[in-house]
Amino acid sequence: MPPGLAECGRLCQHPPAPGTPSPPGEANGRPSPSPYRHPQPDTMETPSEQARQLFIQGIDHFESGRLVAARDAFATALALVPGRPSLLANLAAVHFRLQEFAEARSCFEQLLASEAGNPDNWISLGLCEEALGHWQAAAEALERGLASRPDAALWLRCSNCRGRLGQLPAALAAVDKALQLAPTDGLAWSARGSLLREMQQFAAAAECFEKALAHGADTELNRYYLASVRGDGKPQAPPRQYVEALFDDYAADFQSHLVEGLRYRGHETLVQPLLAAATTYGSALDLGCGTGLCGALIRPLCTAIDGVDLSAAMLDQARTRGIYRQLAHDELAAFLNKCTGRYELILAADVFGYIGDLSGIFRSVRRLLQPGGRFAFTVEQATAGNDFNLLPNLRYTHTEAYIRRLAADSGFTLRTLSAAPLRYDQTQPVMALYVHLD
Repeated sequence: MPPGLAECGRLCQHPPAPGTPSPPGEANGRPSPSPYRHPQPDTMETPSEQARQLFIQGIDHFESGRLVAARDAFATALALVPGRPSLLANLAAVHFRLQEFAEARSCFEQLLASEAGNPDNWISLGLCEEALGHWQAAAEALERGLASRPDAALWLRCSNCRGRLGQLPAALAAVDKALQLAPTDGLAWSARGSLLREMQQFAAAAECFEKALAHGADTELNRYYLASVRGDGKPQAPPRQYVEALFDDYAADFQSHLVEGLRYRGHETLVQPLLAAATTYGSALDLGCGTGLCGALIRPLCTAIDGVDLSAAMLDQARTRGIYRQLAHDELAAFLNKCTGRYELILAADVFGYIGDLSGIFRSVRRLLQPGGRFAFTVEQATAGNDFNLLPNLRYTHTEAYIRRLAADSGFTLRTLSAAPLRYDQTQPVMALYVHLD
């Protein structure tokens, strides 16, 4: 991390002497005691002297964890001596700690206006842009700073920015620079494997995931990645942390990207028979409820709806809709195992793409479903292979034969089973099975 953004001790500690600017980061550690640390009012002080006292007060506040007071002290001092680099650097650091990223960015832009060759300021600017989700600006600023102050962890962050933009060759080049600096970094090997997987270079991706495992990267996660590109393993479900992080990150743009970008209509197709029949349900359970797309459609049919999802950020979005009686933050199988409620309708729209073995889910749903109740769900359709298959896109497909067998073994009666598009991958439909069980 650049000066000021990683630890308190990296603030610029020396107050500017009256009339002489002090560059950021010229000293570390707590300032030596001086009469300026606890100044007495003096109406004869010059603006530079007042700024000096405010500077020291700001450091005191910062080191004591009083970030708002530190910000105000540095900002007031900066108003007295505009453009002072040491004040701009410290004010930027406090803004960043307070997650006031736009304000921090403004400070670093001002610093770069007079110190364009300072790599730390470019890196700091890049981290602000990254925090704001400005991936292109973040990558460009990071690359400019890293050209003269290389750092493996920061090259990985740069790679992530390029990857989010779909600039896979540039992202791969950045992660390779990280590996040149840290060839035993398991996280970097895992990131490289993920990029190659997206580029459909599966054999090369597998080699990277093996190296990630050899260098201590997360075992469960990288074995899951490895199985997706080799096709010779069959993990029953993805690691919890993978799904949770994926959808927490996705939550803000989930609905617009899924419905508008991918033309997802799975929730509508699944619920349409229920709406057509106009059957009412006393209580419903929305498995993997996400932001509430499916819940909103069935609300007119139900007295009460409960929802469960692994992503806290998704649940925050769902909560704003006001359609759920209660929402649970949990993994589906764990929630179902301990759930004591009874439901007339249980739904799972586009959820089982993240679960391979559905046998435990079916048994739990059978237990929770009231007599005469309905279990409606989708699975991505597998036309061949095992009962369920993990694809390189890290989603599962399931065969029709597997679903029919599970339904019968779990005591369900098959009401309807049909195939239709779930969403589109560019122009190609991703086919799903739409299943209603009684």
